Amino acid sequence: MQRKAAGDLKKMITDGLVEAGLTYEGAQEYWTPRRLTLDIRGLTARSKDVREEIKGPSTKAPDAAVQGFLRKAGLTDIAQAHTHSDPKKGDFYVAHLVKPGRSAEEIIAELVPATIRAFPWPKSMRWGKASAKPGSLRWVRPLQSILCTFGPETGAEPVVIDFEVDGIRSGNVTYGHRFHAPDAITVKRFDDYVAKLFAAKVVLDAERRKEIIRHDANNLAFASGLELVEDDALLEEISGLVEWPVVLMGEFEEDYLQIPGEVIRLTIRANQKCFVCSSTTPLRGGRTEGSGGGDDTLGASVPPPLTLKGEGDQRALANRFILTSNIEASDGGVEIVHGNGKVVRARLSDALYFWNTDQADMPDPEDLRASGDKFGLDLSKPLDQRMARLDKLDVTFHAKLGTQGQRVSRIAALAEELAPIIGADPAQAKRAAVLAKADLTTEAVGEFPELQGVMGRKYALLQGEQPSVAAALEEHYKPQGPSDHVPTDPVSVTVALADKLDTLVGFWAIDEKPTGSKDPYALRRAALGVIRILVENGVELKLLPLLEQHDGLAGKNIPTVSDQSNGTINAIGRAIASVFHKGLDVNQNSLDLLSFFHDRLKVYLRDRGARHDLIDAVLATDSANDDLLLIVRRVEALGTFLDTEDGKNLLAGTKRAANILAAEEKKGTRVAATVDAAKFTLPQEEALFAAVNQAEKDAAQAIQAQDFSAAMQALSQLRAPVDAFFDGVLVNDEDEGVRANRLALLQRIRAATGQVADFSRIAG
Repeated sequence: MQRKAAGDLKKMITDGLVEAGLTYEGAQEYWTPRRLTLDIRGLTARSKDVREEIKGPSTKAPDAAVQGFLRKAGLTDIAQAHTHSDPKKGDFYVAHLVKPGRSAEEIIAELVPATIRAFPWPKSMRWGKASAKPGSLRWVRPLQSILCTFGPETGAEPVVIDFEVDGIRSGNVTYGHRFHAPDAITVKRFDDYVAKLFAAKVVLDAERRKEIIRHDANNLAFASGLELVEDDALLEEISGLVEWPVVLMGEFEEDYLQIPGEVIRLTIRANQKCFVCSSTTPLRGGRTEGSGGGDDTLGASVPPPLTLKGEGDQRALANRFILTSNIEASDGGVEIVHGNGKVVRARLSDALYFWNTDQADMPDPEDLRASGDKFGLDLSKPLDQRMARLDKLDVTFHAKLGTQGQRVSRIAALAEELAPIIGADPAQAKRAAVLAKADLTTEAVGEFPELQGVMGRKYALLQGEQPSVAAALEEHYKPQGPSDHVPTDPVSVTVALADKLDTLVGFWAIDEKPTGSKDPYALRRAALGVIRILVENGVELKLLPLLEQHDGLAGKNIPTVSDQSNGTINAIGRAIASVFHKGLDVNQNSLDLLSFFHDRLKVYLRDRGARHDLIDAVLATDSANDDLLLIVRRVEALGTFLDTEDGKNLLAGTKRAANILAAEEKKGTRVAATVDAAKFTLPQEEALFAAVNQAEKDAAQAIQAQDFSAAMQALSQLRAPVDAFFDGVLVNDEDEGVRANRLALLQRIRAATGQVADFSRIAG
């Protein structure tokens, strides 16, 4: 919040200064938990005079018009105006006005109070006796003082800009650290302000505070033979909570290390804003995190620990944590560390309880039998019990899309059908899909929702699931953004696709589509996830058959995992049918959803440097526009081709042919249905016809083989005959039959190149 607030202060003040006619060389904002600061350098001392001319009526105009002109110009007598002459309109009045500039002090004295009153805090409050008055000042916390000085950076003394905001008068006084140096501090210039604050135990620059915390934390960890697990978001948050960072180290009992590293880290981070430390030695051999003792239920199959950012190996967390205090305690921080340690232990005790409870049997396993049979679950296993409980509780996914259990049924059916296409084992894909949402009912995920998937993987490994199945439980949520990693294991890829496709198809079916900037169900992210999974894993998958209506759609019930499907189309069809029992125009809905994929694909490709016109040109073709990977390959091949001389010349020739055709079609000129070789009168026609036939055939074969570079090479053979045709042939021949035949030949050029892309959409 502080970073944004400081940026808002900078923008509001500098925009106001410029609007008032002042200029400045530079501005830099600073912030701490108790102050916002703006340092502006090179500000002009006075705004320039503004000269303005206001044109008035003719000198022969009636008195009413003259009086209106005087009022508009702010003149008291027409003698104050000037007379100008125009050769056509004659003489007329003009007011020459000069608006004198204002001093910077005057402008600042108006601008700063207005900025304070209009400041856009996300949350604000009123306080004191003045809070009862209408229009009283609102601020994020009670405002204590305002320091505002203006003057040269060296030499003469700066002046205090005097103004008042709700009883708080500006001055040149501030205050240091609230505990170490709470007394008033009188300052002059910014450098003096920074130095005196530092002497009063306040580090003004947030980046410097961050560096102090990072440096001291790393040193403390190193001194204990450990490494700091860095967390940039936490570092940013802590730097906004302290003015004088003092870094200390605490510890907790080693027994808590049996808890997964992610849980320990989140527990300490969320509750105490502390960093965790790791061993400097990577885990090797059979050593597992938390294997040094603790609950016997953990066994030897404890899942791998937290992977440190930027490292390829895994390291066990240590029973130490790093906290940042805002004071230098007289006892060296002993009591601060002790107090934080008590809270950390209490929270880790809760986490240990969650961890152990999630691995124990549910209290009512027999009540879960029906759900267990529906999903083919092994109710002797804890995670299977959690999935059965999720189904039995009828937890709603969406009012129009059914429960989580019904959704899992759809995802599992689709995953089983997609698996052979992806190259995954269908049984493993189905098993992973069935367990994918099971951890939603675990205690750990209930406490830390951000661990959904992560805990599913850990619990799956504990109960002996296949590594690919366990990994899919975590990775099926990915990618969750443009920078998130894409799953590569076939089982993970399969379940991730099934999950995202079910989401998109379902919300499209109930007409809950993104609108403008609103996307409450993250459907854009889901579509981008599908695109990245397919493209970055090189998966060829035709989307339209997955989205189209299948026979008997209307009236279908929500499918279960035990349903026998007749193919991928049926699996997706049942997913749509589950929410539309009265029938649906699925074809149009499918085309709309495919168009949505195309829009997301354009964004994805543009971010990777592809030209927007090439993307549009490829998408405009009738064939293969539902296979996202092939679209990407076509765009790449087209871009490479157009960078060559042959490509540029063929583009020019093809666009010329298209333009001639468009112009003649607009005029209603007849174009022959087919090209008649008997009507050729010039060798260039014969040569182009032969080249088009060959290029069309070769390009089609190359496209069929998905060799788009070869398709471009085939089209490049048209360059010379197209150039020769336009150099030596008059298309609009006087003979109507010859003209129609030549236009048909141009149509063949357009058709041949159109197999790859619509060249008319390409710039150049």
